[in-house]
Amino acid sequence: MSPLPLANTCGRLEAAWEVLRQIPDPEVPVITLAELGIVRDLRETAGGLEVVLTPTYSGCPATELIQDDVRAALAAFGEIEIVMQRAPAWTTDWISEEGRQKLKDYGIAPPGPASGPQPIRLVHRAALTQLACPRCGSEHTEKLSAFGSTACKALYRCLSCREPFEHFKPI
Repeated sequence: MSPLPLANTCGRLEAAWEVLRQIPDPEVPVITLAELGIVRDLRETAGGLEVVLTPTYSGCPATELIQDDVRAALAAFGEIEIVMQRAPAWTTDWISEEGRQKLKDYGIAPPGPASGPQPIRLVHRAALTQLACPRCGSEHTEKLSAFGSTACKALYRCLSCREPFEHFKPI
């Protein structure tokens, strides 16, 4: 394997990063894979690129679709190898501030900080307090279901504006 000239490598990788920054999440299309923190690294290879992804859940049903979307978006860069890196596990702390704002604007309450390593709980997680409605900002809310449209979200309702909304669970 011969190394590529540094100028070409830097320009090529930056161009590929620009493409990666545009790929929407298949479940919440207002936020990109990069903003979610799923894209961990991008490396140059002899025949193309290697993209390192960390799924939000090890059993996330969208994982294969995400891999296909990345391969399709980067097809012009040659052979695309996807490496799934599961350690360290993805955490909601990897969501960018721009991504959190996009979730809120979309009507999904973004997760708060996971605050470092979390113990594995075998009992019901204590109810969240002061979860603000993404529409009106009221903290007068209630949980309707531990699961929303996907396992990574819970369903809430605002008792002030009466609108239902989803919340990304912090992990």
